[in-house]
Amino acid sequence: MCGVVGIVGNQPVNQALYDGLTMLQHRGQDAAGIMTIDGQTLRLRKSNGLVRDVFHTRHMRRLSGNIGIGHVRYPTAGSSSSAEAQPFYVNSPFGIAMAHNGNLTNADELQQSLFNQARRHINTSSDSEILLNILAHELLQTNQLSLSAEHMFAAVERVHAQVRGAYAVVAMIIGHGLLAFRDPHGIRPLALGKRETPQGSEYIVASESVAIDGTGFSYVRDVEPGEAIYITEDGQLFSQQCAANPVHNPCIFEYVYFARPDSFLDGVSVYASRINMGRKLGEKIQREYADLDIDVIIPIPETACDIALEISRVLGIPYRQGFVKNRYIGRTFIMPGQTQRRKSVRRKLNAISAEFKDKNVLLVDDSIVRGTTSEQIIEMAREAGAKKVYFASAAPEIRFPNVYGIDMPSANELIGYGREVDEISALIKADGLIYQDLSDLIAAVRDENTSLVKFETSVFNGEYVTGDINQDYLDRLDAARNDNARHGSDQDETNHELHNEGD
Repeated sequence: MCGVVGIVGNQPVNQALYDGLTMLQHRGQDAAGIMTIDGQTLRLRKSNGLVRDVFHTRHMRRLSGNIGIGHVRYPTAGSSSSAEAQPFYVNSPFGIAMAHNGNLTNADELQQSLFNQARRHINTSSDSEILLNILAHELLQTNQLSLSAEHMFAAVERVHAQVRGAYAVVAMIIGHGLLAFRDPHGIRPLALGKRETPQGSEYIVASESVAIDGTGFSYVRDVEPGEAIYITEDGQLFSQQCAANPVHNPCIFEYVYFARPDSFLDGVSVYASRINMGRKLGEKIQREYADLDIDVIIPIPETACDIALEISRVLGIPYRQGFVKNRYIGRTFIMPGQTQRRKSVRRKLNAISAEFKDKNVLLVDDSIVRGTTSEQIIEMAREAGAKKVYFASAAPEIRFPNVYGIDMPSANELIGYGREVDEISALIKADGLIYQDLSDLIAAVRDENTSLVKFETSVFNGEYVTGDINQDYLDRLDAARNDNARHGSDQDETNHELHNEGD
């Protein structure tokens, strides 16, 4: 999962881009990058690390210009190479830069087509570089020295016709402006904001509304599935639907885990949806697990805190903060190695023994992916003195790989794959395990926006909304992941330059 932001201003945008990326840091802690247009020059700084570590004062001073895009990234398929940090750029036509959140499901086919038809070479394993080159090739086909909004939208329409998968994109073209678009299923989020200054209107496009609010802009609306937005250098905004048959299937895992609670995605308050998840899960426990003797409800911080608090309200059982989180440890389930993941759990959480000693505890988490973290946390609860440890997940069993940008592609890594709930409970060593029903999870989000009809829920039910995923594809993805794990990702730590403001 990644975060993107793009700004067209009438003053330097480097600080606003930096601030926007800090607001999206939760979407990726592996790498960060900002690129701006300064006259006829692209200025770039990107590297592995957190936003605060990648950008120093000397870098910010060089990132001049009133148009820019930014990106925060976490590694997919085991890769964490700085060569894949974004934004990417191509010199022709005009000079184009792009940042992308999502995953293309036909990337191999597209890469071959680019070479055969356009003689374009892809230098990394990132599908974002493929998407950039497809856009560049389609813009080149206009054969114009100056591109109009109609030219931009026609190019995006041809991109949609070729590309499958999930993609929320911000791009910028020297001499023109900023172009943003979203895949025809709207799987990954993208929102538009605006603010008025004495010099005129300024616009922002970002993965979440929190990056809009936090940079002093006002949220306008979400970018529609298949829609493209073009903002010229002088602040004129154009928008058009560029997909033949757009449908709205936002990824429900955004609401469960990824998005910040203070964000609105596709008209849904993430915070309110999590409260709803807690209410529905509490009602299920009340209805089907009334025999459990629960003394206290404790969340796994932080995503599950609001969910657990609502479960506590429904059940009338005390809520306690039994774990203290070290905020300087990255998310464990996206760490590349199982050994590293295991070690990191105890660095990340510490139990408050008084809240566990001689109690029957219900632990609440947002989801269970590999089960490694859940098992370690249950063990910590027992070591802290808990008599019994029950476990509740606000999401259903994750049984299938994700192919739309979340780093859990291998089915064999998922504890829910091919197992019943009792088996999963035994593996994580819980005294009882309760999962949210998928219908309740969908209702928890949809209650906040009834116009949303169908969500992208493939990790729970194996139904891939793009309609192009079969077992052969999943097997190839699994093989590629295993190959990356064997060879490592440090061998291509190359340094890319284009006014790349180095250390």
